[in-house]
Amino acid sequence: MKKPQMRTPMRRVRGLGAAHSGTGDFWHQRVTSVAGIPLTIALIVIVIALLGRSHAAVVQILGSSIVAIVMLLFIINMAYHMWIGMKEIIIDYVHADTLKHATLMANTFFSFAVAFASAFAILKLSFGV
Repeated sequence: MKKPQMRTPMRRVRGLGAAHSGTGDFWHQRVTSVAGIPLTIALIVIVIALLGRSHAAVVQILGSSIVAIVMLLFIINMAYHMWIGMKEIIIDYVHADTLKHATLMANTFFSFAVAFASAFAILKLSFGV
């Protein structure tokens, strides 16, 4: 099955978009936004279920497999969504090449650091280590 083309006829002739990846980033941003809706609702339900419970009960609930999976999906989805969004802002509004590349690298590092630290905390609770 052929992948649908989202480029103008002129861009198809030239083979490139404005930033060479704009359509893909646009769709990834939209998909992560839509995926974030049920994941955020699930996270809110989990947080509400944890209100008023003891520390041991909270650790037990957060350590369950289904809760850990939902939270990991939320973390991965939101970190990727954040990375794409900040990348687009940096590309659009930072004009100096050196500063643009430095902030793009910092954005990537920060996004992965947040995702890794959050996932580590969830996995540590889940495996009881």
